[in-house]
Amino acid sequence: MKSHLKSFALSISVAAVSCAVASAQEASKFTFNAGVGFTQPVGNTGRRLDTGWTLGLGAGYNFVPRVGAMLQFDYTSLGINSTTLNNEGFPGGNVNIWDFTLDPVVHVSPHASFDTYIIGGVGIYHRNQEFTAPTTAAVTAFDPFFGFYQVGVPATQVLSSFTVYKPGVNIGAGVAFGSKWHAKFYGEARYHKLFLGNDRHTDYIPVTFGVRF
Repeated sequence: MKSHLKSFALSISVAAVSCAVASAQEASKFTFNAGVGFTQPVGNTGRRLDTGWTLGLGAGYNFVPRVGAMLQFDYTSLGINSTTLNNEGFPGGNVNIWDFTLDPVVHVSPHASFDTYIIGGVGIYHRNQEFTAPTTAAVTAFDPFFGFYQVGVPATQVLSSFTVYKPGVNIGAGVAFGSKWHAKFYGEARYHKLFLGNDRHTDYIPVTFGVRF
């Protein structure tokens, strides 16, 4: 009899701990996300740059189920289009941007399996542009018969480079689908505007797909 009571008590204890852990996971105020996708330059930026790629990482805190804030890191790489390169007289080029932004987020249905949300904020942006040309680099190779010798491999030569740190803003929205692992798969699009000064700016829309915990 005592053995059955002990087993019953143990089962109840395990069930209680499991429920507590599940409840803590469900009610966790901390959130993380990671995603990758593509970036579409828009406006005047879109007339000079090609579609590129992006990745994003974030960590945040939910003050209440519907409202939180995210500290977001994003990296975007965009190629300079052929028309611009021909006008400038360079064979190749690219623009790379990374940013750290603080973004309030508002969820429509935070506890549902399908959620929509609005996100946006401000931050610091790093923009680097390079004009490049293909070249050949000499590297050392080894062969048991010939020994060490020099070979040429394709490489990229930077002809011109310019880097700035500037403020920027972003605003966007996303959708998230729930899972049984207390994670959600999301798709998100945000419009970014990087202010360069003298009425110049860089405008682009990263579309990101990833996982949010």
